[in-house]
Amino acid sequence: MAETAPLLSFHSNGYNHGSTKPSSFIHSVYLITKITLLSSPVNILLFFVPLGIIAGILDWNSTVVFSLNFFAIVPLAAILSFATEELASNVGETVGGLLNATFGNAVELIVSIIALKENQIRIVQASMLGSILSNLLLVLGCCFIAGGYNRSIQKFNMTIAQTMSSLMALACVSLLIPAAFNAGMKGDDYHSSPEDPSPEVLALSRGTSIILLIIYILYLFFQLYTHKNVFEESDDSPDHTDIRSSHGSVRSFATNSSETLSPLASVTVLILSTVLVSFCADYLVSSIDDLVEQSGLSKTFIGLIVIPIVGNAAEHVTAVVVAVKDKMDLAVGVAVGSSMQIALFVTPFMVLIGWILNIPMSLYFSTFETAVLFVSVLITNYLIMDGESNWLEGVMLLGTYFIVALAFFYYP
Repeated sequence: MAETAPLLSFHSNGYNHGSTKPSSFIHSVYLITKITLLSSPVNILLFFVPLGIIAGILDWNSTVVFSLNFFAIVPLAAILSFATEELASNVGETVGGLLNATFGNAVELIVSIIALKENQIRIVQASMLGSILSNLLLVLGCCFIAGGYNRSIQKFNMTIAQTMSSLMALACVSLLIPAAFNAGMKGDDYHSSPEDPSPEVLALSRGTSIILLIIYILYLFFQLYTHKNVFEESDDSPDHTDIRSSHGSVRSFATNSSETLSPLASVTVLILSTVLVSFCADYLVSSIDDLVEQSGLSKTFIGLIVIPIVGNAAEHVTAVVVAVKDKMDLAVGVAVGSSMQIALFVTPFMVLIGWILNIPMSLYFSTFETAVLFVSVLITNYLIMDGESNWLEGVMLLGTYFIVALAFFYYP
């Protein structure tokens, strides 16, 4: 009789712990739960998950529902990232790269798809732009400050940084062209806006999105095959192991425990966390309209400044931690790599999802938003092009982010 796949793997002695016996199954579930809960310090916020779901079911005050589910999604995002990395490490580099490309920004995808189904196009566009800006300016700025406050200078792989920044410039162009195209269209019968784009702008956005997705797939091929040696990062430290995903994220964990999740356990954790994220995201998005009325905040500010914190909190912490350890290749990979994936994969993918759902999601952002993105990409590229960083450059990036946040706070 064939045994079921083990739920837990012990690499230190080659022993696979798993059995069809109830006692062994319960023990495996206990160990899986323990390893998952200890995978990130932000998992302490998991008690918000049942509170957020209960608040949504009982239809509590919209501010309470939004706040509880906001904090609930933060640890769920960390668990999703952890389960994805565990699964990717078990299935080989190629499949692992595709898994990371698919689930690396699962929270942003889930929140955006739910918002798109409710026709909250402004929330989707603002959260996409906000994720890019928070990674490029806030996270990278914190990394430069945290790693450089007690060092005169830090160095990182200039080739990788320039490749990612060039792709970010391409993504910026893909948003500038629809805005410029719309501005160039004239006529009394021509009316177009980001929430209700014209057929021409919509067709341009969908075609551009397909091109961007092809470029992103080719970038994965570039990273995993033709220039694999350039992107490899090794760490010989006996205390920590760093695992780098195909889109630049990194997970650092202590190796005093040799326990890792098997593919079956990883898939189980991935499915459960995805289901919980979908519930919390549904209640979070549903509460936004009432929150806007009660607080006076604009949908753009909520989507651009507030919501990106949810999906990126775990990566923010990881990036700062590795920067403090002077592993700037990894820190830059997290910050710029995540922004690049949002711009080249998630945003065009959402345009195609909108096409399938017959919702006019496009790459046409407002002139102000495209200008902010252009300036942010410009200053980021300028600061990383030399392959060196210091704390003052981090202050510049943070200053830019706070100016942007202040501008969007007053933006109607």
